[in-house]
Amino acid sequence: MKKDLELFTRIANLLLEHEEESPVVAPIPPNELYEQLDLELDTAPASEAFFEKTLKALVLNTPRTATRLFFNQLFGGRNSKATLGDLLAVLLNNSMYTYKVAGPQVGIEKEILKQVCRQIGYGKDSNGTFAPGGSMSNFMALLMARDAYNSNIKTEGVSGKLTLYTSTESHYSVPKNAAFAGIGRDQVRYIETNEKGQMKVSLLAQTIEKDIAAGYTPFFVNATAGTTVLGAFDAIEPIAEVCKKHKLWLHIDGAYCGSVIFSESYKHLVSGLHLSDSFSFNAHKMLGTPLTCSIIVTQQKKHLYDSFSNDAAYLYQTDGDEFNLGKTSIQCGRRNDALKLWTLWKSVGTTGLEGIVDQQFELADVARDYIRNHPDYTLYSFDESISVCFNYKDVPAQALCTALYENGALMVGFGTFRNTEFIRLVTINAGNSEDEILAFFNVLETFVEKHPTFKQPEIFQQ
Repeated sequence: MKKDLELFTRIANLLLEHEEESPVVAPIPPNELYEQLDLELDTAPASEAFFEKTLKALVLNTPRTATRLFFNQLFGGRNSKATLGDLLAVLLNNSMYTYKVAGPQVGIEKEILKQVCRQIGYGKDSNGTFAPGGSMSNFMALLMARDAYNSNIKTEGVSGKLTLYTSTESHYSVPKNAAFAGIGRDQVRYIETNEKGQMKVSLLAQTIEKDIAAGYTPFFVNATAGTTVLGAFDAIEPIAEVCKKHKLWLHIDGAYCGSVIFSESYKHLVSGLHLSDSFSFNAHKMLGTPLTCSIIVTQQKKHLYDSFSNDAAYLYQTDGDEFNLGKTSIQCGRRNDALKLWTLWKSVGTTGLEGIVDQQFELADVARDYIRNHPDYTLYSFDESISVCFNYKDVPAQALCTALYENGALMVGFGTFRNTEFIRLVTINAGNSEDEILAFFNVLETFVEKHPTFKQPEIFQQ
């Protein structure tokens, strides 16, 4: 093990050097992948030298998501204290379903969940768990809502026409989860949004009333704290009023931007969160922990037990349900995703988490100011979002983003809202500074200048 840890350190140091010199790695075309890299699994073992050489080649040709020129997804950067926690979790290799095999690691998960519930104003009967990603957090919320509406569904299955509600800009997991839960994709009602991408609450109320009149049974509303394109926040308080009137479960999907709960300056974006039945967020997004680190909490912990607990004498043999976390999880075997958030939170405190969140909004302000002050740009997004959506010189967004990626110049994605396509710069890497944001625009502008074909946008519209 010590020998392999030394190998890990050599490769890690090599990667850090290359990240500094070349923030974006030129991608290997998929049809050339097996020619350029030796990925074949052989009958005979590889020599130590060849094994190291192959690992280095693999690592150095993998997309670099922690660098100053990675703006492509809703995660990025690398927090050293959180990375330390994740490495320790791998070494310890505990499964989090029982106290017997996880020991004090159960304590750190419970402490995080307690503090999150306190942060958002949930009461003493609240609790939560760590889920394998934001999609599964939303799925768990849907299952709890389904079972809270009718506990017999767990044994008898869905027999009525249940309906659920979400905005047209919500996460793509919602219809998938409706299928998984036996509700059906066709029973998802998509509510239109306003010009900022926020759910229209009046349309939500009208749609629910219409469904009730038609003999359907509404039971669940999914609101979003940070839509995937514009980074919009649905208005929780008026949505909660609608849910209260019709006795519907309200879930807040904060996978992208739910970490604003740690910021005094921006937590107003989720005002009314304490009125929800469940809330989820991904620490691997705004807080910068390694993937994955997804948390879901609920007002009433009994819903976790009602939907996810199942007796298993071969597992739960000691210590009681309160410390046997498998009783409230959708999984059985579960890696320790809590430790990396705990090491980060412990090292910087809640005020440090606030600084991480605030930095991303400050970087977004820098980007928006730059765009507004340069006439070659068109801005499509709004303040108080860390998604900065724009176009440059009428160059088609998809063509430009693809060319930047294929040439190893920059990694940034594109999005669409109301049939308008644009570049989507996400300032989610709190390790960046104003200089990195300005460098982003410099790289983009220089690239377009050096590639004259981009001055003829019609070429990319064929």
